[in-house]
Parts: sequence; structure tokens; C-alpha cells
Amino acid sequence: MIIGAHSIIYSKAPQADRVFLQSVLELPSVDVGDGWLIFGLPPAELAVHPSEENDVHELFLMCDDIEAFIEAMSRHNIKCSPVQNPGWGLLTHVMLPGGGKIGVYQPRHARPKPMKARGARKKSPARASTTRKATTAASKKSARGTGRKKKGTRRRS
Repeated sequence: MIIGAHSIIYSKAPQADRVFLQSVLELPSVDVGDGWLIFGLPPAELAVHPSEENDVHELFLMCDDIEAFIEAMSRHNIKCSPVQNPGWGLLTHVMLPGGGKIGVYQPRHARPKPMKARGARKKSPARASTTRKATTAASKKSARGTGRKKKGTRRRS
């Protein structure tokens, strides 16, 4: 059913924020065309909080040591807000190059076991090659027709 989550950061300077995610946070990425990057993230969690309005969502990254994280950001001249302790973790906000901010916290709450992605297995190189060949063969066959007679037609002698 669910194989992952896709989060979006909207930015007035998306290229600057992409460089930050790639170079500073060292998140792996894939270019899906024209320099448009999608970044990989570690296992994620999802919580539902009460609210007076719907369609309000937040993204927080988690770290194992908030002070070490802030120190690493300062080496890159990235500003972080003072650490707060709202009870569920130690929280800071990172100021993104594009002008936005993102919360990063060291969790103090219980954490679920990571969900294993279903159906997201990588194909072995041998299998991927076989699949490519089969797909190419099927495409060629489709392009020239199936070669089968239409149902209900008979050859007359």
C-alpha cells in the first residue's frame, strides 16, 4: 500500500535550498530531469495533532544530537534558532538559504519501528537487463502489430 512519503519544501530560492540539502545536509538525490532533484530521507514518522483547521502540515527533520547538529550548521554559516524543549524533544529551526526555515529536533518521545517499503525492491542487474530486453521486444512487437488474426476471421482456401 504505502511505500514512502514525499515531502515538499516551497521556496523563493529553490536552487539555493537544493544546494543546502545536497551539500550541507548531504542528502542523497536523484535528478529527475532538467536539474530537478528529489532527495532521499531516512525513515520517517507521521503524527496527527488536533487543530482548529485542516490542511496545515509541518515537516521536521530529526537528529540524534541537537548540539552537534547546530555546531555542524555553524561551520557552514547556517543560522539555527535557540534550542527549545517543548517536552517531546529538543528543537531548533534552521534558516534555509531561500529564506524559509525548517524544524530539526532530537526526539525524546517513543519512536515506532521503521516501516519496510513494500514493492520497492531493486532489480538485480541481470533481472533489470532481462526486463529491458523484454520491454524492448514487446515494444517492437507492439509497433509492428501482434501478428495475430482478429477473432472471428477465418482464412478461406
